[in-house]
Amino acid sequence: MATSAALAALSATATAAGKLLLLPRPSSAASSLSFASRRLGAAGSLRARGLPGSPVRAAASSASAPPAAAAKTIAVGDRLPDATLSYFDSPDGELKTVTVRDLTAGKKVVLFAVPGAFTPTCTQKHLPGFVAKAGELRAKGVDAVACVSVNDAFVMRAWKESLGVGDEVLLLSDGNGDLARAMGVELDLSDKPVGLGVRSRRYALLAEDGVVKVLNLEEGGAFTNSSAEDMLKAL
Repeated sequence: MATSAALAALSATATAAGKLLLLPRPSSAASSLSFASRRLGAAGSLRARGLPGSPVRAAASSASAPPAAAAKTIAVGDRLPDATLSYFDSPDGELKTVTVRDLTAGKKVVLFAVPGAFTPTCTQKHLPGFVAKAGELRAKGVDAVACVSVNDAFVMRAWKESLGVGDEVLLLSDGNGDLARAMGVELDLSDKPVGLGVRSRRYALLAEDGVVKVLNLEEGGAFTNSSAEDMLKAL
């Protein structure tokens, strides 16, 4: 107030003397700074009194949605979750898709999973075993035998060709791991140096009209009870 009165008096004196005195306007930066300082001070006083101020915004921003719960591991008696799988029915054929629902509806289907195409146990034992026993499985009433892996459809086709697999076993790609995730059988191999990432546990199951009747689920990628021979014994 004293400063304003002094400036006014100075201006009046200059006018009387016939001189025009230009007074500098307060800088907007200084004005903004003082305003911001007042706002900060007000927020500080609110916090000091325990009133809702900035902490409300902090609490709201720190709140986040809880992580999605992992799916329950599939069990005998459960219905298989639906998912879309892809495959090539021939070396030069077009990419096709099939849902788990359509694959199993009204049929007896043996579905077995491997952690990865071209990996040693899957290539040397698991898949070849089902190829060799496909006829015996069908003789026991199985309508279809399918292998699924968290690999893309191109890799599955190349794997099929490398082993000379015909129509004995349908090789299906669960490329994004949707089926493995929905079944609760994901296998995290991210710590392995070969770069497998998240795959599927090894298993073999029999589904009748989409409902699991037999389930041989391995621990991780072990191969102890999910062979074609084990499935034949269970039928």
